[in-house]
Amino acid sequence: MLKGILFSVIASATFGLLYFYTQFLAVFNSEQTFGWRIVATLPFVTLLMYLLGDLVQIKQIYQRIVQKPSFLLMLILCAALCGFQLWLFLWGPIHGRGLQVSLGYFLLPLILVLCGWLLYGEKLSKFQIGAIFLAIIGISHEIWRVGSIAWETLCVAIGYSVYFVLRKKLQTDHLGGFWWELLLMSPVALYFILNSKTLTIMALQPSLWLVVMGLGVLSAIGLGSYLLASRLLPLVLFGLLSYLEPVLLALVSLFLGESIQPDEWLSYVPIWCAVGLLVIEGSMYLYRQKQKRISLQRKTATLESLKQQHGADENHG
Repeated sequence: MLKGILFSVIASATFGLLYFYTQFLAVFNSEQTFGWRIVATLPFVTLLMYLLGDLVQIKQIYQRIVQKPSFLLMLILCAALCGFQLWLFLWGPIHGRGLQVSLGYFLLPLILVLCGWLLYGEKLSKFQIGAIFLAIIGISHEIWRVGSIAWETLCVAIGYSVYFVLRKKLQTDHLGGFWWELLLMSPVALYFILNSKTLTIMALQPSLWLVVMGLGVLSAIGLGSYLLASRLLPLVLFGLLSYLEPVLLALVSLFLGESIQPDEWLSYVPIWCAVGLLVIEGSMYLYRQKQKRISLQRKTATLESLKQQHGADENHG
């Protein structure tokens, strides 16, 4: 559980950094940036899997494809869902729609929580119920304010939810599944790179190669941690912990020049309060775990002491 929480926090922090990092690739459009991201991420994900000892997962999925070729179609669907999200993540801040995309990431955890509750029968704590209630207030106000939800918001919230549920059903919710998705996205990524002037631009600005490598490293760390967290945590907890990411994305969007209008605050503040509730619950959980470890250590020390005392008494006798 603690490992899953750690992976989730690392993923959220890395995605927040990536949102800002796209500014270093301003010479490229969103399609070109997407292309380089996929091409640069694949080798670093492979390296990450090697370090974690997970390369066997690639072979296991290949064997499933050989045994049932139609399984490849489901992998292609997963790759398409994931690829669209990766493109939208880059497209948003480049086109001044970062807040709309970040609102989708605010809505995503709520959808994941509902999926965990409805599809998998996962239970909700009082803090989680309170967080959901606050999130519903913020989202409802946004719908009332605008009259609808931006297409970017819906695509993130619904698209990613379908993606995660499908991966769980296919049992490809691990780095091996993601490796295959990246491989299947590679032809589209190469098309975006080769059918543009990106190679010419990078020849004129060699420092961009380092920027692209950095994009690959950050993507591998962020996406790898995110997918590991989704596997290690219940869908409800994974969804609620995901609230950290949109907070960071919104802050980065504000830093990059976007702004929250006066009538938008009632949309964002309740959701940020929901994040606060989850932080409190998480802190309480970590504190309880720490107290349990301390209590266990004390009991172990007491037992050892009693054993030593008993042994001394026998020797004395």
